[in-house]
Amino acid sequence: MMRILRIWLLAGIALLATLLPAMVAAHEMSMAEMEVRETAPGEFLWMWSATNDKRPGAEGLNPLWPESCIAEGSALRCGAGGLKGMLTIEGVGKQYSAALVKIFWLDGQSRVYTLTGGHPKVQLYGSANDTRGSGEIAAAYTMLGIEHILTGLDHILFVIALLCMVGFNRRLVGTITAFTAAHTVTLAASALGWLTLRPAPVEAAIALSIVLVAGEALHNRNTLSRRMPAIVAFVFGLVHGLGFAGALKDIGLPQSNVPLALLTFNVGVEISQLMVVALAYCLVRWLSRYTWFERARKPLLYLIGITASYWSFLRVATIVM
Repeated sequence: MMRILRIWLLAGIALLATLLPAMVAAHEMSMAEMEVRETAPGEFLWMWSATNDKRPGAEGLNPLWPESCIAEGSALRCGAGGLKGMLTIEGVGKQYSAALVKIFWLDGQSRVYTLTGGHPKVQLYGSANDTRGSGEIAAAYTMLGIEHILTGLDHILFVIALLCMVGFNRRLVGTITAFTAAHTVTLAASALGWLTLRPAPVEAAIALSIVLVAGEALHNRNTLSRRMPAIVAFVFGLVHGLGFAGALKDIGLPQSNVPLALLTFNVGVEISQLMVVALAYCLVRWLSRYTWFERARKPLLYLIGITASYWSFLRVATIVM
């Protein structure tokens, strides 16, 4: 086990040293700010406002407006439907760490959105208030939960490492249930403002959880993780729930129906996790007929562990720098 940890440590240090200049540059990036003002029904003016460096405007950022809107210079014409649909800021997370979009509506209301490299798009609803019905909110947040898992490689690798440790047996049901219960608790607590943690330590802890589970899956000793994987899944599920909450915070919750949005986002997360488990089960059944398949398990876990080690060093560095 110590030899494995040394390998991961050396690999992580090498990757960290290679990417350190880019990490330093990322730490120095600034916030770009955009103001959008409704001047008449369906008519808007937009501009990039103050930034905290000397670069002109918002160099490298390109707004992609909802399909119903036509941009002509700084003017935006959205018609009777108003500013409704998906707004994307291309380039966010590169020269600028985030983009702050402030929208001022004709009725005096306003709304502020934060877009980052991880979440470069936001749904607009044609007003400061989310006027969607319950069915539309449920469908939207279920899909957002599915997308968050299927586009988040760290969560997928954790589930794969957990499957390698537990295997496809009766204990898997209890393990997945414990993981689900744990991240449901912290997702709700964080999204409702009862529990607040900085994103960087949470993301670092998620990466470390993958390293630890991959390490446990590499050996057959009768450790606590082997005897009671549900406990390990529950503890790490608490951490992953905070990660889900961070993503949900970036997306935003509809004030008209927060419980429904929370519930359906979590349902989407569960659907995508079960999809990963089902796909893994089918692959195992299909590939188990080949003699090389069992030998591929260890290299896969090494790859997962080294990748997660790299993420761990990178994310811990963002905390201390």
